[in-house]
Amino acid sequence: MGATMKDIAKRTGLGLATISSYLNGGNVREKNRIKIEEAIEELHFEVNEVARGLKTNRTKTIGIVIPELNNIFFAEIITEAEDILRSHGYATMICDCRSDAEREKEAVDFLYHRRVDGLIVMPTGSSASGFQKFVRSGKPIVMIDRKMKGVPCDCILVDNEGAAMDAVERLIQKGHRKIGMIAGPEDVYTARERQEGYQKAIQRNGIIFDESLVVRGNYTIAGGAAAMRRLREANPDMTAVFISNYEMTVGAMMEINDLGIRVPDELSVIGFDNIDFAKASVPRLSIVTQPTAQIARAAADTLIEKLTGKAPVPNDSQDDADGEPTTLTVTLKTGFVEGRSVRRFDV
Repeated sequence: MGATMKDIAKRTGLGLATISSYLNGGNVREKNRIKIEEAIEELHFEVNEVARGLKTNRTKTIGIVIPELNNIFFAEIITEAEDILRSHGYATMICDCRSDAEREKEAVDFLYHRRVDGLIVMPTGSSASGFQKFVRSGKPIVMIDRKMKGVPCDCILVDNEGAAMDAVERLIQKGHRKIGMIAGPEDVYTARERQEGYQKAIQRNGIIFDESLVVRGNYTIAGGAAAMRRLREANPDMTAVFISNYEMTVGAMMEINDLGIRVPDELSVIGFDNIDFAKASVPRLSIVTQPTAQIARAAADTLIEKLTGKAPVPNDSQDDADGEPTTLTVTLKTGFVEGRSVRRFDV
């Protein structure tokens, strides 16, 4: 027969309430924590997670829903967030919805019925209906990278608009005026923000906005390649291009090589994310970088604060002055790594 809480109490001289508090993630004095952990190890005590979950209505499990598991940006965030959550005693269940809104809804429903304590989501769709069970239950949701109307939750974002503005203005400062952009899907929050940044940079520098210089991809390698071909065919006099997503950057660079375009002699290029890919490119690619470790830590820490009662869980009864649910939005700055893919253009 396995050891029980009474055995730990007998070994440590502590009360059952203190031991129960420790086992359920509560705060105990440091000297008591040490005694309990030593007793657990000596007695080979194992927590019955199922029984604890039924008693506390907590499973110590976090659901994570992502658009694409093979996307390096998402993978880096998951790895970091999982380490942080594990250090606080939480396991994770990861669902890859393959950038499909219906799969995302199914994944969220699956995690709800698995009684996860909270969600970290990088939303694919724009429909809030799939998250309403979590909202009504009061379980916390943290969204990464994108916002979704109708879901009162905390959001961890990067300054997408500012990142695009900075990248395009670097090209303008080098004398470029015919600057193309490979934008993302119109229904994706990040894509809209980055395109807005592109247009603001163009317009505030006195350049007339030309719609033919913006071509949409679908945040995939194939989509980036196809968009690059269309962009070049429509604008053979284009001297520079800003590519607004990592996978599309890879695809666009492949297409540039296939078309025999010399970078930066014939075309200056600024891409998005993945320092390793930028270093492996010839010439080395100039890229916008996102703070993946900071994003992961902010998401995990925010969720843990909600679960431990250190921060309020937003719900429909908590409204701000505009009638919107009270939530936290963290916006992190992007970085920039200078390569050799941009040259000065002299008219």
